[in-house]
Amino acid sequence: QVQLVESGGGLVQAGDSLRLSCAASGRTFSSYAMGWFRQAPGKEREFVAAIRRIGGSIYYADSVKGRFTISRDNAKKTVYLQIDSLKPEDTAVYYCAAAVLYTIKLDTPTSYAYWGQGTQVTVSS
Repeated sequence: QVQLVESGGGLVQAGDSLRLSCAASGRTFSSYAMGWFRQAPGKEREFVAAIRRIGGSIYYADSVKGRFTISRDNAKKTVYLQIDSLKPEDTAVYYCAAAVLYTIKLDTPTSYAYWGQGTQVTVSS
């Protein structure tokens, strides 16, 4: 069982940066691949980034490559999402999630077993 709590969202201006954090409980954090998703009003939840366990392979949605950076600190049981050069279209609730063990495909919500409550990011133009 893993519980996830996101933080770091807020109201920012276009061009600003944010670092989102996702703190996990449980003793097996390092066993899980972790992902970030976002959901804007009226839209489906979309994949943003994922990182395999023990700082392995990293994946990004094409729409965020070059601006978003995912990382993890297994000792702190935390996964991060650094967002640079924020745009109004980045406005959404951002969720972190822990993947089903041994899952291959990390860019779909159905691959994730545990979800945080989300943190709101609002970017003004």
